[in-house]
Amino acid sequence: MLPIVDLYARTAATEIDQACREFGFFAIRNHGVDDDLRKAVLQVSIDFFGRDETEKQEVAMARASSAWRGWFPLGGELTSGIADLKEGYYFGRELPPDPRPMHGPNIWPTEPAEMRPLVTQWMEAMEPLAQHVLSLMAEGLGLAPEFFGSDLTADPTPLFRIFRYPPHPPNHADRWGVAEHSDYGLLTLLAHDGTPGLQVKVGDVWLDAPHDPELIICNLGDMLDRLTAGRYRSTPHRARNDAAHDRYSLPFFLDPGWDAVIEAIDLDDGWVAPADADRRWDRANLRDLNSTYGDWLTEKVRKVFPDLAEVLSEQQR
Repeated sequence: MLPIVDLYARTAATEIDQACREFGFFAIRNHGVDDDLRKAVLQVSIDFFGRDETEKQEVAMARASSAWRGWFPLGGELTSGIADLKEGYYFGRELPPDPRPMHGPNIWPTEPAEMRPLVTQWMEAMEPLAQHVLSLMAEGLGLAPEFFGSDLTADPTPLFRIFRYPPHPPNHADRWGVAEHSDYGLLTLLAHDGTPGLQVKVGDVWLDAPHDPELIICNLGDMLDRLTAGRYRSTPHRARNDAAHDRYSLPFFLDPGWDAVIEAIDLDDGWVAPADADRRWDRANLRDLNSTYGDWLTEKVRKVFPDLAEVLSEQQR
């Protein structure tokens, strides 16, 4: 069973440190985010995704070009080259037009009109929560609480997604709403509607994540694995909706600044990497990265949305 941490308990930093080393996942209670806001974001999401596809096409990701913002249809996102059984909507920090990938303004639907203020409010609640979790991780690593926030996330790359997973089609046991993967950045905070479906791979065993809707699930991304030289693991996970109704999830990602260079932190704590420390699901070597976070993220997103990647390539020619 994945650990559940009371975020403001005296032992929170120690418990989070242990969870990051053993699981790469934990659930947060007493996180301070208004549950009525979560319910409102879910309701406006149900409203939007229930609309005709022609209406949703008005805010399709292709309209945002390399900003990678907007709606994509069922099967429009790939994981390991295979189309996911989900549809979604991508958001980022509201920015002026910018030639850099994943920068620029969001695109908002005319209806439901409540989506823009609610999503904005949600992102404004998630970012300080994520920074607080990072400060507790820093304490667990023996660093100053402000270690991450004073540099890597002083000007972070915050991203937010809304995903709708329809009921899983029969006779497709080999398919997933989103297949096995790890996240790209520092950490993910996942709120949801309470429908089971998220699974986490710990060792060789897949564990069901808690699905209490009042909990927020936190998991670590590849860059936190890289920074800690494997002490904190970016654990593979996957999702499938076996319920008879739609499943909604609200993942918020707090990533390093776009131009941040990700280098391992000098931690003199006597830690010895386990034998399987580099045995990753994707065979990636996180100890051999020589690029900025923006370069890393751009290459990852190119594989997830190859059509948009082609647009970006044409712009750069």
